[in-house]
Amino acid sequence: MNALDLGAVTWRTSTRSGANGNCVEVAQLTNAVALRDSKDPSGPALVFMPREWAAFIEGAKDGEFDRG
Repeated sequence: MNALDLGAVTWRTSTRSGANGNCVEVAQLTNAVALRDSKDPSGPALVFMPREWAAFIEGAKDGEFDRG
C-alpha cells in the first residue's frame, strides 16, 4: 500500500473539543476520511473508507465507545 500525502489537506477539529489539547483532527479526502492526533500533526494518520467512517460516527453517537 502506498503512503498518502496528507500535507495539502485541510484538517479540522471538532467544535466540541476542549482547550486541554486532547483532540483529534479529521480531513475529508476524495474517497476517504483521515484522522490524526492534534498533538502530533506530523505523526501517523488513520484513513477510513466512507462506510467505515459512517459506522464509527454512528457508534460514537450510540455511546458504543463510552466508558462504563
